Amino acid sequence: MTVEQITPPLAADAAALRERFRRVRALSRELCEPLQPEDFRIQSMPDVSPPWWNLGHTSWFFAKNILEPRTGFAFPSPGFEYVLNSYYEAHGERVPRHERGLQGRPTTDEILAFRKDVDRRMEELLDSSSEDPELHFLTTTGIEHEQQHQELLVTEIKHILGTNARSLRPLYSERRAAPSSTSPSSWIPFEGGLYDVGNLEGSWCWDNELPVHKTWIDPFSLASRLVTVGEYLQFMEDDGYRRALLWMSNGWGAVGSSGWEAPLYWERDGDTWTQWTLNGQRELEVDEPVSHVSFYEADAFANWRALQEDGPGSVRLPTEREWEVACRTAEDRGALLDDEEYHPQSARGEGLSQMIGDLWEWTSSHYEPYPNYRPFAGDLQEYNGKFMDNQRVLRGGSCATPADHIRSSYRNFWPGDTRFQFTGIRLARAAT
Repeated sequence: MTVEQITPPLAADAAALRERFRRVRALSRELCEPLQPEDFRIQSMPDVSPPWWNLGHTSWFFAKNILEPRTGFAFPSPGFEYVLNSYYEAHGERVPRHERGLQGRPTTDEILAFRKDVDRRMEELLDSSSEDPELHFLTTTGIEHEQQHQELLVTEIKHILGTNARSLRPLYSERRAAPSSTSPSSWIPFEGGLYDVGNLEGSWCWDNELPVHKTWIDPFSLASRLVTVGEYLQFMEDDGYRRALLWMSNGWGAVGSSGWEAPLYWERDGDTWTQWTLNGQRELEVDEPVSHVSFYEADAFANWRALQEDGPGSVRLPTEREWEVACRTAEDRGALLDDEEYHPQSARGEGLSQMIGDLWEWTSSHYEPYPNYRPFAGDLQEYNGKFMDNQRVLRGGSCATPADHIRSSYRNFWPGDTRFQFTGIRLARAAT
């Protein structure tokens, strides 16, 4: 199988590719500039990797998949390969994910030196092989992979800094958007019919966005904006976390075993709630979208909202195909990483808004292959396909997603109990 058989045409020319490589690699270091040396080594929970590891692993990707087979590149020691591999079984053994924070070596300085060496060698290779389509494809894949880790860096840094004692939590950024009001939510109707779904726009994409295929969608309506903090507080005040009939079994189990009573990063101050953000601890703003909720919380909220409307099942989460069809009609976007807000903002438009940016939106869809799905060739076939099990699809990107990394067809996926990502809720219902 060739690259051309499984991916759309690559958009950037050689000079643009080199420039994008330099820019993306530099941004990863910039995102770590607010950190102190101690912050680089913390693993605050199993799903959170220390920042040093992200900087090293993204460099490992270029070294292992491009430099080693093409130039004979040798890692500084076998330990680098063992520690910096993530989940690629074809590349040998690796340190267990939950033990990344236990590694004292390589040091952060050694990782930064390794990163600098990889950058130099990659730029030399790109300069000498500018017309090589396979190199172009692999480099673009490595850049997109790094952008995924940039989003992880922001969300993981938030968790790492937030585990400090409240009085010692440092600000990641002092920039903070002024509070703003949001318009009332309305239902935006969409006609039923046969739609094309997948990477319609062309250019590079992940293998799980292909092939473009047709799907039948019944008439539906989508909420014009994300669910707000104020609306979620109503769910909580109506005993939403104590009403078993609103919850899926696994979600209700998580409520009990994990003690959920509010979204992640909310903390009770007497009779009120505050939340930890990368801009510091602050009072809730009722008009901004509620964030850091799991799929189970999103589904329970939809079930609760249905009781306020036409009864059970009348309101729900959208399917990923409904979401994608609707997204292609939206003009207004929310905050992305490039805006440097590091926090979701209130909806700014009156039509269909926030489809791109602000928060990843849970869908009701299980993560599974599209009809006639074909994974990337070679070792990269481990990238997406093997995770199509026990995951839910999210769409739209967040305030931590790079602007040139997100698109309507992009499929993110996490287990249903995930809360540390910038995740939110958009409601759907059958057309009336």
